[in-house]
Amino acid sequence: MDQSIKVIHEKVKQASVFVQALKQEIGRVIVGQDYLVERMLIGLLADGHLLLEGVPGLAKTLAVKTLAKTVDTHFQRVQFTPDLLPADLIGTQIYNPKESQFTVKKGPIFTNLLLADEINRAPSKVQSALLEAMQEHQVTIGEQTFKLAEPFLVLATQNPIEQEGTYPLPEAQVDRFMLKLRVTYPTRDEERLIMDRMTSGKSIEVKPVVHPKEILDARAIVNEIYVDEKLKNYILDIVFASRSPEKYKLESLKPLIAYGGSPRATLCMTQAAKAYAFLQGRGYVTPEDVKAIGADVLRHRILLTYEAEAENTTSEDIVNKLFAAVEVP
Repeated sequence: MDQSIKVIHEKVKQASVFVQALKQEIGRVIVGQDYLVERMLIGLLADGHLLLEGVPGLAKTLAVKTLAKTVDTHFQRVQFTPDLLPADLIGTQIYNPKESQFTVKKGPIFTNLLLADEINRAPSKVQSALLEAMQEHQVTIGEQTFKLAEPFLVLATQNPIEQEGTYPLPEAQVDRFMLKLRVTYPTRDEERLIMDRMTSGKSIEVKPVVHPKEILDARAIVNEIYVDEKLKNYILDIVFASRSPEKYKLESLKPLIAYGGSPRATLCMTQAAKAYAFLQGRGYVTPEDVKAIGADVLRHRILLTYEAEAENTTSEDIVNKLFAAVEVP
């Protein structure tokens, strides 16, 4: 191993000590859902927003609230509804008749962790109010622009089984989520443990185990994690295969894909793979890291044609075929 990679590897081993303690503390409240917890940590370490999709009752909201408590950050939850207005989210200007001037009333977006609960229940103008905050980490109200405190993370949930009274997220907004997670049912044993724990009448209090500054320091180390040139080309091949599948001997996928992954897919896959390596205590990225987070990065960025929908082909199916066909370095 190269000397510089060894140095980064040692830095990661020292800086990632808090990860296990964080998982254990979250595990006191959340049963199972290792995939969800791990991906939330990836979002936190890679500075990427998350879109959580799953049926009701899978502890999506509880997991986000628990994460906020264990990281000792400010947390706000906004329930998205059809009558929600952009001002309810970012804030507005209020006229003060005594002083004959406007003052700014900040909204719940001024926090560290923002839970946008059932985001697809609000119209697109409200969903789009998040765009500046998600991309620039700042909010403009009137003529004033305010920087958001770091770390800043949007975790949005949506229910996949209800279509009535919902508004699909604009593609521009969906692309700003680093990962889209599919949250599934717990196992029988896990659900039995949930039943015992949640019907005992005892509340479980979690304590902070990591400070926001430690998260920001860890982010700096994540940025240093080594990615080999061959792996960078592998990531590019995956993303470019989603745009031009015929160039990668995947002619059968061309009529199924309307749009492939954007350049954000390349950036997010690289950064998420680095964060995944950090969670494993490594200072370098492997092809397995890229494969582990690949579906989460791409499933919401590949837009399907009507033909694909007619054949009941999902973006998940497309992603699996891409990873199966593109040669691993």
